[in-house]
Order: sequence, then structure tokens, then C-alpha cells
Amino acid sequence: MKRAYNFNAGPAALPEWVLQEAKEHWLNFNDTGMSLMELSHRSKDYEAVHNEAKELLTSLLSIPDNYDILFLQGGASLQFTMVPMNLLPKNKTAYYALTGVWSEKAIKEAAKLGNTAISVSSKEDNYTYIPNPEQIELPKDAAYLHITSNNTIYGTQWSNYPTNLSVPLIADMSSDILSTPIDVSQFGIIYAGAQKNLGPSGVTVVIIRKDLIKEDNTLPTMLSYHTHAKNNSLFNTPPTLGIYLLSLVLKWVKQQGGIEGIANINKEKAQQLYNVMDQSNGFYRGHAEEKSRSKMNVTFTLPSEKLTKAFLQEAKEAGFVGLNGHRSVGGCRASIYNAVPLEHVVELAKFMKDFQNNHL
Repeated sequence: MKRAYNFNAGPAALPEWVLQEAKEHWLNFNDTGMSLMELSHRSKDYEAVHNEAKELLTSLLSIPDNYDILFLQGGASLQFTMVPMNLLPKNKTAYYALTGVWSEKAIKEAAKLGNTAISVSSKEDNYTYIPNPEQIELPKDAAYLHITSNNTIYGTQWSNYPTNLSVPLIADMSSDILSTPIDVSQFGIIYAGAQKNLGPSGVTVVIIRKDLIKEDNTLPTMLSYHTHAKNNSLFNTPPTLGIYLLSLVLKWVKQQGGIEGIANINKEKAQQLYNVMDQSNGFYRGHAEEKSRSKMNVTFTLPSEKLTKAFLQEAKEAGFVGLNGHRSVGGCRASIYNAVPLEHVVELAKFMKDFQNNHL
């Protein structure tokens, strides 16, 4: 079987090694005579998988001891609600950096629960850049600052983060977690839907500083971080298959030389496509300003809608999947998450050059 050139924005490509490893143990996991999907989440066999995933993530991200790791459900979208529900007192204000659609959705949900305000925004320029983090100043009533580290629709990404904040920094890292080294201690909470860099859809990873986990009997039980932290994310039945596949992805990242090794490959992949764009004399026009370009989602347009449609059609015929831009902005988008092989990106770069030469 020939693997597709998968550039989907999410659910996205998974490492082939992960899929083969899961296939090898699909019907008989750990000599139990059962698939992992059939195991009780209270069993020792599953518990070992669950805890190994936490240990691998701790090691790869160098997560300090004063943080907890939660495996939840509901995607980043549920975290838009859980963050303010757990961290926003009535006399405080939640501040949000608006850099795209997902940060807009996050503040919309928070506004249903308490006071919110915009700290910085690039909306007036159609989200073509990331605001300067050094220009962020928060009033005394701030409860936290929320950012979206990578913006899949617009192809922008934070290269450095706000520092010296007096309140927790909360980051939605759904689309770039594990793609480059970060200092976890800069953040109060990092959350990420798994379906881009961590594994399949259905699992949400939350890395939370322990002092932010507080028991509050007024909260719905399932929407309290305290509930899940107290029960090692086993209060209810977790997405066991997703967590197993997540653990395999983490093993694969370790095989690639850890996050440092992955980051070097990601840099090369992004450079392949941005070089084609920069050398195309305007044939391929990137949406993001150069200093804010994402290494995960490369977004661009062509000189006309007719050429865009031709590009997408010919790309599809050549085996490239998922290159359509988001419906809200149009154009084209290549999502080059961790599991997308460098060789596939090289092939796309070659296709882009050939397409331009054939349509001048």
C-alpha cells in the first residue's frame, strides 16, 4: 500500500511506526487475549499504559514536579469552558490574546462565565501576525492570560511567550505541542487536543500547575480539574485506545531524538515550503508575515481563484491530501505536523515548483 501525502489539518497524519506497532498488538495486547480497546480501564495492563504515557510526556517536555498531567475528553473546545470555570473568580477578569479563530472561540466561551477582556489582537490585520509579547500589560484585576500558541487557519505561531506575568499564562497548544522545545514552567496550564501532534482525536492533554487545582464543590464534578487530578484521570472511563496510541506517539518522538530532533526536522520541512513561496515572485503568497510564520501550518494563495482550484485538483490527482485552505479564509494550507515525513514535504515543494512552471 502506498501511503498518501497527508497534509490534513486534523485529525492529521500519524507516524507509520505507531500504526504498525498498534496493528501488531491489535488483537492480543500484552498476551491478554484481548485488544486494548477491550481491557478494563481499572486493569493493571491498562494502568501501565496510562502511567507510561504520563512518564514519557514528563520526560520529553521536562515537566517539573509541581505540575500534573490530565487525560481528558472534549477537545480544546471543552477547555475553553473548563479554564474559566476553574480559574476565573467573580471579581477578576480573564485576558485573551486574539490571534485567530480559536482564540475568538475561547474568549466567547469564557465570557459566558465571567469578566473577559482582550489584551492584544491582530484581528484588524486579518490575523497576519503575532503581537509582540513584550507589549502585553495586564491590569491588577487579571485572573490569567490566555494565548493560542499556533493558529492553524491563518498560519501564524508564537516564537516566544509573555514573561514576568503576575498571573498564570494559559496556552492552547493543540497544533504545535511537542514540535519545538518549551519551558513548561512559564505556563500555568498547557492544553492540547491530541489529533494534530499527539495522537488520534478523542484525547485532550492538560498540563496544569498543581497550585491551580482547587476543590470547588460548586463546579460540576466532571468539569473540575480537581476531580481528574485526584483520580489520575480515571474518575470515569478514559479514551483508552487514544491514550495507548498517544503513548506510542511519544515513544516515536523519543526515537526521533526527542523534541530537539523533531524541531530540527520541522524547521527543515517548513523551510522547504517557504523557500518555494519566497522564490515564486508572488505566484504563491503567504498569509502570515514572515516573522510570525508557523512551522506547522503553511498557508498561501495563488494569483486567482481559477489557479487555486487547478492547483488543488492537480495536487489531489498527484496523491496530496488536505491542501484546501480553511473555509473561512480560502486558498491553500499544508499542515506539516510532526508525523508528516520530510520526504512528503519535499515532494510537495517539487509539485509547487512544477505547477508554477506549467501555469506561467
